[in-house]
Amino acid sequence: MVKTIDAVFDGIVFRPAEPISLEPNTRVRLTVETPTPSTEPAASFLDTACSLNLEGPADWSANLRRCFHGDNPIT
Repeated sequence: MVKTIDAVFDGIVFRPAEPISLEPNTRVRLTVETPTPSTEPAASFLDTACSLNLEGPADWSANLRRCFHGDNPIT
């Protein structure tokens, strides 16, 4: 059986990221490959929010209570 798993090496043992269906003390052969770091910068929250193209009133932030609670806001 060949299966690729993700694991973390804690300095002593490899700890799998997910449960593995092997009996305790089963011999296995490990090939270690460290993932290459991503060269793309992570998207910011604002970039992600803008990419959603949400529609709504232009004055959401100024009238947040009215937008979420209607004309008779809860006080």
